[in-house]
Amino acid sequence: MNSSLRDAMARANMTSSKLARVCGVDPKTVDRWLANPSREPHARHRSAASRALGEEETVLWPSVQQLVKSGPDRELVQMYPYRSAAPASLWRQLIKGATRELTFAGYTNYFLWLEHANFGGLLRQKAAASVRVRFVLGEPGHPVTRQRELEEDVPLSLSTRIEVTLSELAKLRDTSIEARYETGHVSLSVFRFDDDMIVTPLLPGRIGHDAPMMHFRRAQDDGVFDRFAGHVEDLWAKGRDLWTVPAVEVVDHAKT
Repeated sequence: MNSSLRDAMARANMTSSKLARVCGVDPKTVDRWLANPSREPHARHRSAASRALGEEETVLWPSVQQLVKSGPDRELVQMYPYRSAAPASLWRQLIKGATRELTFAGYTNYFLWLEHANFGGLLRQKAAASVRVRFVLGEPGHPVTRQRELEEDVPLSLSTRIEVTLSELAKLRDTSIEARYETGHVSLSVFRFDDDMIVTPLLPGRIGHDAPMMHFRRAQDDGVFDRFAGHVEDLWAKGRDLWTVPAVEVVDHAKT
């Protein structure tokens, strides 16, 4: 019995017939998936089931994990063509499961409050449980930020999104949560949850939810996970504490 698939279907209130319709297969095929944990559906069917059930493919079919890994490094758990293609539950599971460290090195981190109900409350709980919580933000109005804004050319600018995050973080000043400004990650966001990590390389002219997304899990010294973790620590070391140092003044070029 594939208990992971069975449990995910139960949580999603999804019968074999409903899942079969979503995946474009016969209900008997879904029953065979359930009966035999080593039976792996075709890639398109796995993807459809993953989206419908809100779980990663490697959770529903653990053996699939070996299919998406290659070479000596075995740390890649899953890859998505877009950040928005990842199951909605993934971020919440990783955040809630962290017991040591949460690091959010996204340039704005704005989407975290937008997509996760009571995100500030969850961060407060983690900080109270002695989890180290850090944010690395871009600076609103900084020349690097301005250049990226010109490339994105969207109404809700990077600076505005950062300012929203700053207003949310201000509500958490009474906690142990740390935050710094840096601009060295304008095209590469890294989010760490203990030994799990999400990395999104931002493409020119695209915004965050259009970025490819990779989920890594640490499995070795000096592997891909450690390389990205080192990048974040470099950012943190160079960063400016946003609680004590004001951001670069935003200049309204339309008035100059």
